[in-house]
Amino acid sequence: MVRFSRLIVPGATTNRMLKKTALHSQHAALGARLVDFAGWEMPIQYASQLEEHHAVRRDAGMFDVAHMAAVDLAGANARAFLRRLLANDVARLGVGGKALYSCMLNPAGGVIDDLIVYFLAQDFYRLVVNAGTTVKDLAWLHDQAQAFGVDVRHRSDLGILAVQGPAARAKVAAVLPPALAAQALALPVFHAAWEAERFVARTGYTGEDGFELILPHDELVEVWQALLAAGVAPCGLGARDTLRLEAGMNLYGQDMDETVSPLECGLGWTVAWDPADRDFIGRAALQAQRAAPPRKLVALVLSGRGILRAHMPVRGAGVVGETTSGGFAPTLKGSIALARLPASAAAPYQAQIRGEWVAARAVKPPFVRHGRVLV
Repeated sequence: MVRFSRLIVPGATTNRMLKKTALHSQHAALGARLVDFAGWEMPIQYASQLEEHHAVRRDAGMFDVAHMAAVDLAGANARAFLRRLLANDVARLGVGGKALYSCMLNPAGGVIDDLIVYFLAQDFYRLVVNAGTTVKDLAWLHDQAQAFGVDVRHRSDLGILAVQGPAARAKVAAVLPPALAAQALALPVFHAAWEAERFVARTGYTGEDGFELILPHDELVEVWQALLAAGVAPCGLGARDTLRLEAGMNLYGQDMDETVSPLECGLGWTVAWDPADRDFIGRAALQAQRAAPPRKLVALVLSGRGILRAHMPVRGAGVVGETTSGGFAPTLKGSIALARLPASAAAPYQAQIRGEWVAARAVKPPFVRHGRVLV
């Protein structure tokens, strides 16, 4: 039996009332195994995590991500606010519907959250933030927005459905209203189209093409059912984790958090240093790290036998760190990991598995993209 990456569930507790997305009854009807994820009852798998993973790589799979939050920012100073708030620069978003990936930092340069921001108009932007960070994100946004007079609105009336895989776009377009479907199929990567409250973005978290749909909750159910009838595989958190790991993508709370800067988790490319006078929150701290970050993120492929998991010791050139994410990669048919080590670490690398040091080789992520093994 394939063993998958063990999710570190942010905010998971027991013996409490869990929140449910609008799609909860659909998961129950399909016999999904449900778990506590950041206070939400979410499907970790349906029939087979392995089949769900391969469905996304080979055809199309869909994920209930309605536990994540859409947040709308409105006001004449919304652009100036986001240029202060985020490490990446929304001034790069010159076309309506264009999206930007960024980290939102604290003054020490630690990552409060990683998110996507969409430019909808000069005075109107949409953020999509992580489920486990929603409460603290909203508090931070409200606090920081006051000086700019920007309205912060949590769109709890909307939910999110991710549909990913080589056939995903065509299958989604077939269930959308014709005008919106035409706009969606014409989207470049990291752009969005919308019609009233229906929002379609060509983004994702799997290393495959596809869409993320932000819709009113009742429409989420209708679209889910239509896609299920069209043969799109329902996929849980287990497959989502192995897919994103193969894609070399960080998981908040596991590969980064408020004690880790973007420069230490492989996200230095998301920091917009120019123009030099843009004083975003955390800039001074990152500037101090810029020449020589104390730690680095390394992508590893296990050379020997075993399975890499999170928090395993890793060493290279005499210095020790640990894996932050790890697991069996179904597309590679082997074990991979992301690891954080002191900046002086170098090959050869080894990971400690059940007391034994096993060889691993460092590679440039992603491990897999668009169904192709790249390492």
